[in-house]
Amino acid sequence: MNNTKISLLDMDATKIACDILKGKTTSEAVVRTYIAHIKKVNPSLNAMVEDRFHDALLEAKELDAHNPSKRKGKLYGVPISVKEAYDVRGMKTTGGLINRHDIVAKHDAEVVAKLKKAGAIVLGKTNTPELCFCQETENKLYGRTNNPWDITRTSGGSSGGEGSLLAAGGVAAGIGSDIGGSIRFPAHFNGVVGFKPGNDQVSAQGHFPPTTIPQQQRMLGIGPMGKSVRDMRLLYNIIAKQPAPDRVIEDFHVHVLPPKTNYPLSPKTSNILSNITTFLHDAFGATPAIPPYFHESALLWQEIMSIDGAKTIQRIAFKNDRSQPLAAYIKERTFRTASVHKYLSWAITGASFFKPSAKRRQKINAMLKQGDKELVSYLQKRLLIFPVYHTGALTHGNVYREIFSIKKTFFTIHALRCLCQCMGVTVINRSRRYR
Repeated sequence: MNNTKISLLDMDATKIACDILKGKTTSEAVVRTYIAHIKKVNPSLNAMVEDRFHDALLEAKELDAHNPSKRKGKLYGVPISVKEAYDVRGMKTTGGLINRHDIVAKHDAEVVAKLKKAGAIVLGKTNTPELCFCQETENKLYGRTNNPWDITRTSGGSSGGEGSLLAAGGVAAGIGSDIGGSIRFPAHFNGVVGFKPGNDQVSAQGHFPPTTIPQQQRMLGIGPMGKSVRDMRLLYNIIAKQPAPDRVIEDFHVHVLPPKTNYPLSPKTSNILSNITTFLHDAFGATPAIPPYFHESALLWQEIMSIDGAKTIQRIAFKNDRSQPLAAYIKERTFRTASVHKYLSWAITGASFFKPSAKRRQKINAMLKQGDKELVSYLQKRLLIFPVYHTGALTHGNVYREIFSIKKTFFTIHALRCLCQCMGVTVINRSRRYR
């Protein structure tokens, strides 16, 4: 691989767009470079599950043919990938389900249309767990996605295909979604940058599966993933309903999760948190602190995700199949012949166990209402720095076992695996990378 290709693969989307608009390179050259790299790394990663390489090259040539003075778009000619959950016209939207293997989208999701309008070129769609219902990426239709640093480890989920492909240098930027860590887990485990926007900041139109339960809708974030923080701002301002305001942070309070808590943070994570606290204390007066509702958040998230017993997800997953989730789970564990992956059937089974009562739902709604008031005040001019997970990327299957525990071991000192709802430190095993 020559030096030009290496520099293109290392560039973020902002730099690539700038170089194309200035005539330092062409969109076709960039797209060809990334396609070649995807073909090299994807067989080991299984990150991209459907490509549109032919159409992407035609689009790149068309953009290059435009008069330089009329070229517009902050992502002009930049190759990106899209999480499989988003509709892309002419491509499949399956949710990783065998029963949707032939469903082709007729229109672009709203965020995809906005990115295309800004000049981005979609190279393909990336893998997710079935119906985005797991923090690891594996399904019965497309199989498992591997971490490019170490293929024996998880890429996270549900935007695990995006995280893996970005970390391997397969695209300049991508788009993910997050209701319980689905952007943050892959960003953390793969060592890329991800941003989950706040409630209703970005349209979820064209995202599959749709979220119809109000308490879940408020947790869903549609956001960018990429190589740099400036790319996150660039992409967010393209897809968001309102651009991010400029903020001056000199007078912000900075809080870091205390490294010594009841949560079983790995020694490396605790050490990094201590070093960060020391550094930021000297620079910004940062202090260790735990925000309101932190201790309640994991159980609250579990109950909200189970608020209808996952009946909506079950209907989609088991369409035209009379199997019950628990029976399907046992069948898959025993014979590996079920049509639905064990991660999903077990999650649905667990949701039926965790479904909150009517009285508990009233208490949840009251807590959310009161929490909104408290947190609006608390988060004014305040930055929180938390780890996304208690450790780096685990071997395949272990994140699933930690989080989807019927015994609620996630809520104990012995095995609580913190479902932090904040961006944070990245700690990963960098033993292998495909570059």
